Amino acid sequence: MDLIAELKRRNVFRVAIAYAVIAWLVLQVGDTLAPALRLDEWVNSLLAFFLILGFPLALFFAWAFELTPEGIRKEEDVDRSSSITQQTGKKVDRLIIVVLAIAVAYFALDKFVLTSEPTAEVAATAEAPQGQPAIRDQSIAVLPFADLSPEGDQEYFSDGIAEEILNVLVRVEDLSVASRTSSFGFKGQEALGIPMIAEKLKVRHVLEGSVRKAGDTVRITAQLIDAQTDQHLWSETYDRQLTAESIFAIQDEIAQAIVARLGFLMNEQAVKADTQNLDAYDLYLRAHKVFIERTDILGAIDLFEQTVALDPGFGRAVAGLAAAYTVAPSWGHIERDYVGLATETAQRAIEIDPQLAIAYSVLGYAAEDARDFHAAIKWYDMAIQTDPKDPTVWLWRGILFNELGFFDKAASDIERCLDLDPVYTNCMRHRARTAMYSGNEDLAIEYTEKAMLLGFGVETMLLPVYAARGNDAFVLAVVSARFREQGFVPLIDYLYRAIVEPGFDFSAEREEIEAVYRAATGEELDWSMDDEFDPLTFGVFDAVKPLFALQTWWQPYPADFHDSPHRKRVMREAGLPGFWREYGFPPQCRPVGHDDFECDRPPRRTPRANRNAVGAPN
Repeated sequence: MDLIAELKRRNVFRVAIAYAVIAWLVLQVGDTLAPALRLDEWVNSLLAFFLILGFPLALFFAWAFELTPEGIRKEEDVDRSSSITQQTGKKVDRLIIVVLAIAVAYFALDKFVLTSEPTAEVAATAEAPQGQPAIRDQSIAVLPFADLSPEGDQEYFSDGIAEEILNVLVRVEDLSVASRTSSFGFKGQEALGIPMIAEKLKVRHVLEGSVRKAGDTVRITAQLIDAQTDQHLWSETYDRQLTAESIFAIQDEIAQAIVARLGFLMNEQAVKADTQNLDAYDLYLRAHKVFIERTDILGAIDLFEQTVALDPGFGRAVAGLAAAYTVAPSWGHIERDYVGLATETAQRAIEIDPQLAIAYSVLGYAAEDARDFHAAIKWYDMAIQTDPKDPTVWLWRGILFNELGFFDKAASDIERCLDLDPVYTNCMRHRARTAMYSGNEDLAIEYTEKAMLLGFGVETMLLPVYAARGNDAFVLAVVSARFREQGFVPLIDYLYRAIVEPGFDFSAEREEIEAVYRAATGEELDWSMDDEFDPLTFGVFDAVKPLFALQTWWQPYPADFHDSPHRKRVMREAGLPGFWREYGFPPQCRPVGHDDFECDRPPRRTPRANRNAVGAPN
């Protein structure tokens, strides 16, 4: 009892209570400030460690020392008759009361103000700036994994692992996943930091990781980050023997861990090992990377063909080969019947796995190339039904609706593409086209410039829109950069004038243009095929062909083309009137008699009568 009495006299109990209350308050404030200051989670842990370490020290000082009017002195040196421990104790009591009041106030503020329950409308989203889409808590981006292999030559493999995990997460209901196009677009930009990358991708969480492949072993490390707090929520390292089965098992384990951490239940089966041939899987990842980057289409075809030869039942590889065959002609490769090969291969892929959406898209693309628009729409519809989260299938169907003149349907599909993949620049490009065809040039410029900010170029067909607004400087900058790169410097002025001067007659210079082109390329200029020397821009209307890639019949500039018989000729050659009579005409077109039709001029801003001074868009 004497010890307890002495502890009370020396205010040790009061100091213990005061220290505990103050320490709790400090930890709560630290927990609030750390995310705002972007401090790592270990900072709060370190703070707690030092506060715990300080507790016995505070008790020791309360026992061994005493506060006197002359300052702090050892307790044994203080005369008991002049001790002021009682007054000191009352001060400590007041301190405890004040700190407790602050703690209660902070607790109320934190519970009822700072962390109040969100309304039903915003419960699943993080607060977003006015005019910006809210970021859902149930959202994630998978960044390309780093290649840590000894030779540094396994980037295709590390990218492939990340993409495979992404593809699993996409199938989780109610989980919003940034597309591959968006998230892989930040490769090499890690210096931006996870919070900024997540903000640009409009996601709350980010998965990053690394792959180290050496001999017959593989180490895969993955970590889940809450971008709002920049804190790690989960991380794991997997060391396994390198087999196809182990790779797929790791992908499944990572996906399961992520969705569990985010509060979901996997409503899908485990990752399907659709090949047991590790060499085939390795080749598939190589082929897929080359194809996605569009750096070497024939090389991608060769790799896919090798993959399928090793494992003919590898459905994704067969579908990838079909997709590579499909795009080959658009890259100038006509040495084989690629359309026929694509159709045959896509059908084989569907026989292997009916859930391969890309195979249906390939059949749609092939039908579109054959101008069987009914079949193309049917195949695209099936692709979307099979995988409604694939932005590319929405884009391809949207492009088809653009070509057929159904701009509202095109805009809806392409905007769905952008909902799934906000930085898919090709979707932005085609949304700009739809807006221009519909007469909304402001929106066309908005999407064009969004794509430019992400590194996408400007199409020649959009330049007359800028010219009509008086922005000659922009037109000149684009034309100059493009023609310098291609060795057409002497022709910069001709293309520039053809765009900014309504009624420009280039016929006197045609021979010079063709000579410069011949000297730069070693080939004759085909006005019907060259993207830079667009026959519309230069008034060579008889050379205009029904190329769906250009959709010439809906372009608002130049006006002379729409007054010529060539617009209707091109639309007939494209097979549009026959399709419309069965499917229905778009709003801007209508039948005339039994075998004729008419379409309104595309809406456009009235261009200037002559070259004005360069100015900003009005």
